[in-house]
Amino acid sequence: MAPFVSRSAELGRLDSVLECLGESGPAVVDITGEAGIGKSRLLAEFCARARSRGLTVLRGRATEYERHSPFRPFADAFADLDARALRALPALAELPPVLRGDIEGPGGPGTGDRFGLYQATAAVLGRIGGAGLVVVLDDLHWADPASLELLDHLVRHPVPAPLVLVVSRRDRQAPTTLSTALAGGVDTGAVLRLPLGPLGERDCVEELAGDLPQPHAAELYTASEGNPLYFLALLQAHRGARPARTHPSAPPALAAYGGPDGLPDGLGALLLDELSPLSPLERLTIEAAAVLGDHATPAMIGALTDSDVADVIEALHQVMRRDLVRSSQGGRRLTLRHPLIRTLVHESINPWRREELHRRAGAELARAGASVVERAHHLEQSLTRWDPQAATVLTEAAQQTAVTAPATSAHWLDIVLRLLPDTPEHLAERRELLLLRARALGVSGGLKESRDLLHRVIDMPGADDDDVRTSAVALCSLMERHLGRFPECEALLRRELARSPGRPPSRTIDLRLELGSCGLMAAARFPDVRSEIAEALTMARSLGDEIREMRALAIAAMGEAYEGDMAAARGFAEPAAGLADALTDNNLAHLCESLCILGWTEAFLEDYTDAERHADRGLEIARRTGQVYLLPQILACKAHIHFSTCRITTALELVEEAEAIARALGSGELLAFALAFRSQIMLQTRPPGDPGPLACAEEAVAAASTSDSWWASLAWCMLAHTALSAGDPHRVRDALLHAGGGSGLWRLRHSARPSYLELLATAAIATGDVEEAEGWAERARKEAEQLGLPTQRGAALRSLAQIAAQRGDTAAAARMFDEAAAESVRSGATLREAQSLLLGAPFMKAAGDGPRAAAMWRRGSRLASEGGARLLAGLAERVRPAVFGDPSGISEPIGGLTELTAREREIAELVAEGLTSQAIATRLYLSPRTVEGHIARVYRKTGVSSRAALASLVARGSVIG
Repeated sequence: MAPFVSRSAELGRLDSVLECLGESGPAVVDITGEAGIGKSRLLAEFCARARSRGLTVLRGRATEYERHSPFRPFADAFADLDARALRALPALAELPPVLRGDIEGPGGPGTGDRFGLYQATAAVLGRIGGAGLVVVLDDLHWADPASLELLDHLVRHPVPAPLVLVVSRRDRQAPTTLSTALAGGVDTGAVLRLPLGPLGERDCVEELAGDLPQPHAAELYTASEGNPLYFLALLQAHRGARPARTHPSAPPALAAYGGPDGLPDGLGALLLDELSPLSPLERLTIEAAAVLGDHATPAMIGALTDSDVADVIEALHQVMRRDLVRSSQGGRRLTLRHPLIRTLVHESINPWRREELHRRAGAELARAGASVVERAHHLEQSLTRWDPQAATVLTEAAQQTAVTAPATSAHWLDIVLRLLPDTPEHLAERRELLLLRARALGVSGGLKESRDLLHRVIDMPGADDDDVRTSAVALCSLMERHLGRFPECEALLRRELARSPGRPPSRTIDLRLELGSCGLMAAARFPDVRSEIAEALTMARSLGDEIREMRALAIAAMGEAYEGDMAAARGFAEPAAGLADALTDNNLAHLCESLCILGWTEAFLEDYTDAERHADRGLEIARRTGQVYLLPQILACKAHIHFSTCRITTALELVEEAEAIARALGSGELLAFALAFRSQIMLQTRPPGDPGPLACAEEAVAAASTSDSWWASLAWCMLAHTALSAGDPHRVRDALLHAGGGSGLWRLRHSARPSYLELLATAAIATGDVEEAEGWAERARKEAEQLGLPTQRGAALRSLAQIAAQRGDTAAAARMFDEAAAESVRSGATLREAQSLLLGAPFMKAAGDGPRAAAMWRRGSRLASEGGARLLAGLAERVRPAVFGDPSGISEPIGGLTELTAREREIAELVAEGLTSQAIATRLYLSPRTVEGHIARVYRKTGVSSRAALASLVARGSVIG
């Protein structure tokens, strides 16, 4: 191994990471640089230093030709776990088997869901104690998609343990998902980026070429451009008196560019030139090792080269003396010196011979008892024509990895489909394989490609009511929904219903219920499918089919809740819950979406206990059965429940997981849904005016694009919430009217409309339009009474309380805020209870009831603090003087004039003079909307809510000044 040269600054930064391991240091170190720049050599030196500190070090590598092997770099690293390491870190024995190379064991690729596996891995790593653990993953630009998702999870959720993950990659070759994940970690402080540039001339010349005349060494350095691998190759060629030349066996691409991946010109030829002195068996040994990768052993190499093992061992000794091959793990693992050499050797093998070597490798691994997943890579490399046996192995590997590594599964199925003869006798097999691949693509970010494949399956010849077509239609319906294509989804299902009236009743029920689900997601479209759901329910009951009955009841319940008929919603939800509770988990595996719908319905009905119970059960079944497309919806349901019941920390954790899964699935609809809830929850975790929630809501709206679904309208509603906090009341109104389809708000969920009307009333007050605010508040009151939901009555009461406050009736305002809190208690909506108490306490004080005001403040403050509602906790501190100090209560400033900008102070003083917004706009050459935006921000910063109160505050500030 070449001596370690320079990089003292980089080593110093890595040493500092070790010094603060498990404390304030980064969770991940990202080492970047071009091929041959010294990443692996730096990692080797770092590993040695970490071990000298008593740390356990595990090192793995992604490889170019195994980039579709699930979790390969992690499994490679954890393969180093021995008895000594497990004694030091016993928690690692609980790692999921797939990460320890046990492909077919319990918890292997075919079990559970991949996101649950990521959480389980993080949980195990979080229990690490002792001196600590360093996990090094080299060449991650070649990592498989499942490994990149796991890394992304660990970046977003750093484990609270003495652990650091050190990764290396070629920046220009890294997948976008990897670069994005690591860049996000840099922004949050979870990732330390360490780019490696060229070595300095003095380091190369003096430390690596000290025996050469300085002018010659300088020429070599100039030619290498500071790339140490290239410099060493040039140096070796110079010392051996061999001219740098293109190797005669190099493929044309290597001859033209010197190597793959944009290597410096000539480097590939120099590295291949090291093979020139080798004997035929030594060359064959090197080629077999390049093909075998991690499976390279003397016995395997002998099998591939038809050589005696003893002769192979002697050949290995010779190539190891030349430092072409190295051994690790006590001699159990053989690897070529550098991944570039493996690439160059592999690509220089005659293509027909290379295919034969991979075919032999697959056969030898099969004889050794290797899993189909381990063999799949070699079969992929060797297949050039249809081979039924090889296709069977690849298909089995795809099925085993469909849940935890669906992108890999889809890749292997694509290979089989490309080689499958397009003949009538293979039609049934093609349809089944297309369906499998569409399913894998649908959960790995390929929604459009999945839908296109499903259209092919549906249009293929076959029985109208066979299982493949039925499954394809159902899955295509799901893909269309996640793509926001609701008219196309409905058209597909109605065409299927009309296509074959003689199909079995159970399949007709399924189609009708799929149509019902489509109507649920498309905003305000439930009335169009109500009759289909009713017919499906009647048919299910006549058949005694409890599973389909429960599904029909759940869909009907949610639809009626959306439309605001809460009595009808309860009438469907209660028997649905009864059936769900009586059915076993095996039965409910087919009803996971129905449990999700039921949980949401119960949340709409403000029955948070049952809603969470059913969501928990649905979540467990979805994880266990791999129904990942349901996870964001169920997680968002739980997040909504936790938010409503003032468990803000866990609500944020749940919705962040929902967001991550939605991004991985590639659904703009699901992402908009998750981001919308995240923006609302973020409001309670950030100080007033923080731009994060608004940015999150804007991303939600962008993700929804032009969709008119419930999820899209929700995104616009949450944009309104965040716009109010950002001090833009006009945007609040615009966003809500857009979401609702106009002032009638007919597209909004009726069972939540009083809450949105409260938002409109608050925004109108902020713009000084009390008359408009009164209209919204009165409408909220009427609709809340019709709904009969306590939380919605509370929203209406808060709206009316604000109007009373504007009219100067502090007693009425105090009473209505108090009543709003009591309504929230009835439903268990703790967050709204705390909000109502804290808003009402100053008014109660101003109305003369100091003890009640103090009690309201104390309970509201405690609920906010215990629930992690930072925004409400801040409100408690701002209103405290008004509750316990100035008896005038509400006129006491919450903030102060010192927090205002110069422009805001100027406008506040003009308001105090009695000027209208239009008059201020004329005087300052601004638009009235800009002036009102400034006034809203002044209200927020100072804590006052009317022009009269602001004028009083300015007057007192002038006296003090």
